[in-house]
Parts: sequence; structure tokens; C-alpha cells
Amino acid sequence: MLKVWTDAEPAGLLDRFGERGSAFAYLPQAVPRRAASVTMPVRLPSWDVPFGLAPIFDMNLPEGALRERLRLTFAKATGTFDELDLLTIVGRSQVGRTRYTRENEQLDQSVPFQSVEEILRSGRSEEFFRFLVEKFASFSGISGVQPKILLRDETALDPVPAEGRLSQSYRGATHIVKFWEPREYPQLAANEYFCLRAAERCGLDVPQYRLAEDAMALVVDRFDLRPDGTYRGFEDFCVLNGRTSDQKYRGSYETSVLKRFEQFARSPDLLKDLEKLFTLIALNCAIRNGDAHLKNFGVAYDDVLAEAPLAPVYDLVTTTVYLQKDAMALTLNGTTTWPQAKALLKLGETRMRGTPAQIRQLFEKISDALSQTSADIQSYIKDHPAFETIGEGMCKEWEKGRRHSLMLA
Repeated sequence: MLKVWTDAEPAGLLDRFGERGSAFAYLPQAVPRRAASVTMPVRLPSWDVPFGLAPIFDMNLPEGALRERLRLTFAKATGTFDELDLLTIVGRSQVGRTRYTRENEQLDQSVPFQSVEEILRSGRSEEFFRFLVEKFASFSGISGVQPKILLRDETALDPVPAEGRLSQSYRGATHIVKFWEPREYPQLAANEYFCLRAAERCGLDVPQYRLAEDAMALVVDRFDLRPDGTYRGFEDFCVLNGRTSDQKYRGSYETSVLKRFEQFARSPDLLKDLEKLFTLIALNCAIRNGDAHLKNFGVAYDDVLAEAPLAPVYDLVTTTVYLQKDAMALTLNGTTTWPQAKALLKLGETRMRGTPAQIRQLFEKISDALSQTSADIQSYIKDHPAFETIGEGMCKEWEKGRRHSLMLA
């Protein structure tokens, strides 16, 4: 049985239920602000699911290579290894405001120190990255098929706390570090780096991000971390749709993303937030990101009972340079085929409630961002020839995306 914490306060208890399910019950003293999710308000009856975990508890479970490493490490000790076992291991360090401990344990969010600058310096060996994964795997409650870890950077701390700086007494994770298998997805870190730069130029909120000198890793500041060391709430669109991570490719951009955001945003400036979300969807089409699934959109909030605006952008990649026939992760107009501009224009008119002139202006902004970032890619290639094949491929895919999905050259 696990104790569930929200905002560093006990909220309820989570345990296995039936043959393959789980049950979560709020503690009697839990107040409405202790809610584990915007989708699970505090109530007397338990929240039961027949298979696995409820979406909010499933959201940050590691996937892929990191999950397999944890399974191999802990399966012998536990005898079994299901979702609850995995949550027991990584539960004290998670993205967002929810944490997990054993029933009688106190919450300890301490994460080991690691210099981000050491990661960013060139010449880091594969052994060094394997060391990092082994060291931080059990502190990394973050989803993703490619390896990601949460770590605490020494330089993010200040002996004299000031606005924007954390006290040295802070012990939680400050950064996300992302690695990739270079033989399977070469130059994927640089790929994401330039996609994030394009998003930034589109006026979207993007956390601070840095590319390692040898392009073997991407370091991203945590956007859910407040200067006082507490965490904002974060929930991806799998959670908002009542789905677990293995259902992340189920749904449409019309209903599962834009409509669902309207349902939970509670935003005082909803039309502006819808414009940002529509821009992100259109950008994903233009850069040919076939992995813009439900887990790659989210909301971030300071109060589970108040507004929940769109979270900063993350996990943007041009996937078609690796998978030439890749398609969209979710449907639009009932298909995953890359949309023509008229389909996106209709989406903007119906779901964003924008005028044709306003939507075309957004298309032009995206196109300009891609043109500027393509120039950055060409400059980067001159100093990093290993990126030439992928970089040139990205520029070609972006040009195709602009012509087809934005009707702009």
C-alpha cells in the first residue's frame, strides 16, 4: 500500500484491488485542495480501476529502456514487478505535485547532486551516460520511451536565496536530462533542440533548454518547479481524457486535445490559451512531428481548484527524418494523414473560434519561425558536420510541411 502526497501533504492511500486493478481512497481529513488530479476531486467513495492504475498515478511511470532497467534491478527483490512496484521505486521524485511513499514512511524528495555543466561539456562517453542513468533511474518519475532522468543541479542553488534561485537547503530535482540511442535515432537531441527553438519563435512558452556540445544530451529546466522549491501541478492529456500511457495514440486533436482543454482549463483568457494550443498543433504538422500524442500536451497549475493553463511546450521532434512514412499521432477529420492547410483552417475556425485572417496570420508566424530556425540549422551544420544529414533532412521536411499544411513557401 502506498501513501499519496499532493503539495507535500498526505492525501490518500493507493493499493491493489481485485486481480489486476487498484483502488485509491482519500484520507478522512483530506480537503478539496488535496485532490490528486483535476479529474479526481476529493470524495468519500474510493476511486477504483479494474486494470492497472488510475491515469494520474500512471502518468509519470518510466517507459522503454529506463523501465526495463528498473525491472531488472528490482524484480528479484520484489518477486513481481507491476505498475505499483514501479511507482514505489520512483514515487518520491515525480513531475508535478504528486508524490508516493510506503504507507508508514515520511516524504523525502532528496535527489543526488549532479553538475549540468559536466553533462553539457563535449567528450562525455557512453559509459558516463550509463552511469547517470544507473545513478538517477530510481529518482526519475517521468514518462518517455527514450531515456530521461531527473537530477539536482549544483549550480541551480544559491547560498543566499533570491528570486529565481533555489536555497541550498532544497533537495529535489531541478532538471530533466534526455538521452537517445544514437544508432537508432541519430542526432535526436539536436533535432529536438531546433524544434523547441522554432516553437519559441512562434511565441509559445518553452522552458529553458540546452544542447550538449557533442549533441548527446538535451538538458531542460523543470517548468513545474517554483523558486521556493515547491512544485506546480502538471497533468498530461492522457489524464484529462481518462486514459493510461499505453492509450496515448487514441483520440483526435478536435476532441481529445482542444475540446478537452476547454473542459479543464478554467482559464480567464480561454481564447488566448486556445490560440496557443492551436498554434502548437499546427506547428507539429508543419515540422512533421508524428509523436504529438496525448502525453505530449499538458496543463500546469498552481491550485488544483483554480485555472489550469496550457503547460510549456516539450517533446517536439521532426520524426519523418527517421520514419519517412510517419503520420500524425492522433486523428484530424478522422485520419492521421498530414493535413492540408484548409483542414487546419477549419480546425482553427471551429475549435479556436478564430477568423480566417487571424489563422492565416498564425500560419505566417509559424512559417517565419521555421525559416529563421532553418538558417540556424545551416549555421550549426558548418561547425557540426555530423548533423548534416539529419539537419538537411529537417529543413526539407519543414519546407514540405509549410507548403502542404500551411500553404506557405
